[in-house]
Amino acid sequence: MKFNLKKAILLFSGIMTGSQLFAQTPDTTKTVQTTTNYVKPFSPENAFRTWSIGVNVGVLTPYNIIQDKRSMDFTSPNGELGYSAYIKKQILPSFGLQLNLMAGKLSGDHAQANAVGYSPYNGFSTKLNYAVDLSGNFTLANINWRHKQGFIQPYVTLGGGLMGYKPTVTIRGGSGGSVTADQIHEFYIPAGAGVKFNISQSINLDLGYQINFVNSDNIDGYNHGMGNDRFSYAHIGLEFALGSRSKPQLATHNPVNSMRTEYLTEEATLNNSIQAQRAQLEAEKAKNDKLRADLDVTNANLAKFTVDSDGDGVPDFFDKCPNTPSGTKVDGSGCPLPTPKDVKVYVTEEDRKIVREAIKNLEFDFGKATIRAHSYPSLDRVAQLLIDKNFSLKLAGHTDNVGSADANMKLSKDRAEAIKAYLVSKGANASRIEATGYGKTQPIASNKTAKGRQLNRRVEFTLF
Repeated sequence: MKFNLKKAILLFSGIMTGSQLFAQTPDTTKTVQTTTNYVKPFSPENAFRTWSIGVNVGVLTPYNIIQDKRSMDFTSPNGELGYSAYIKKQILPSFGLQLNLMAGKLSGDHAQANAVGYSPYNGFSTKLNYAVDLSGNFTLANINWRHKQGFIQPYVTLGGGLMGYKPTVTIRGGSGGSVTADQIHEFYIPAGAGVKFNISQSINLDLGYQINFVNSDNIDGYNHGMGNDRFSYAHIGLEFALGSRSKPQLATHNPVNSMRTEYLTEEATLNNSIQAQRAQLEAEKAKNDKLRADLDVTNANLAKFTVDSDGDGVPDFFDKCPNTPSGTKVDGSGCPLPTPKDVKVYVTEEDRKIVREAIKNLEFDFGKATIRAHSYPSLDRVAQLLIDKNFSLKLAGHTDNVGSADANMKLSKDRAEAIKAYLVSKGANASRIEATGYGKTQPIASNKTAKGRQLNRRVEFTLF
């Protein structure tokens, strides 16, 4: 098979030089591939580059891989220079529509013998002025788990179009000569396959082979046999993606890998969130441990204010006369009281006023049984009243309904006991003071309002 090798080599060298220049652009760096080629799954079409143009150069020949040379009109097909260009619209990652334009030359030698056993022509040369067709381009595979776009995309094409050509045949015989026909227009079907290599973010190297089925038997100028003519085109070329370089080509985009990337990204985000929540829980646990340790220390400190070894009602911390006999009446310092005189004492309005003032001024720290300092003067007057008149006093602690019943019961009892301890510390007779907690069981107002809950948080003083 003859081939115009010199022209093909020059064109191929020009294509490869251009591809090397384009391949040196920043789009080929790993950073660009990892930052600009990723597209979120199910993104709209405008997230991709869907238009491209291509230029090819190759070999045109009457020979094709599905036909025996012996069945061809001219049994010695030659290889001639061919060239083509196209514009393509990618509709799906695996399918695009392509408008192709091809031109070049076909030639061959040694015509088949006619019906009388004579071969009328030495050879033929056909000028293919144009061949225009619309083809579907089907990408067969574009999956690569390691990269966001595949490096290689095999494809097949199938379409239909119109060609215009002018055949010239060389007559066998002593006189020789040639005959050139007028330009002929015929329908043809191109079917091909190939593979594309991604040189850069915007450029693909295209290697392909195409068989063209002509709807006549005269592309070589010799109508011989029963079948229509066919010719093939093997080409190499470059495809250039149009549009912004920040967008990937739809034809080279791998939607499966985009879904995998999305999954891995969401998984990493979820793991980071879990780690942050775990760190927050550890910090909260450390705070709780510290609060528990502080509470243990506070409870230990409070315990020494409540221990009453001799059972006289005065804690050991305030008891100035420890180990008094059981049943002995003592004063606020834990010392035995002198024998009381038979004196009848009445509760006056002035006495009740002192108690009311104490109740009015009484405040505790929030959620605790610690009496605030500004309540002391009123309580001091109540303690002096108890000492002077030897009154008995009942302290009843109450809370609102915020919190559990057990916690409220304990808080109300602790507050009543705190008042008792303070009065005893000022000299009041512990045996004549009763401290009781009722929790939230005896509200005097509705717990549905802030004002009502404030009224329910109280300590009642009953003087007798």
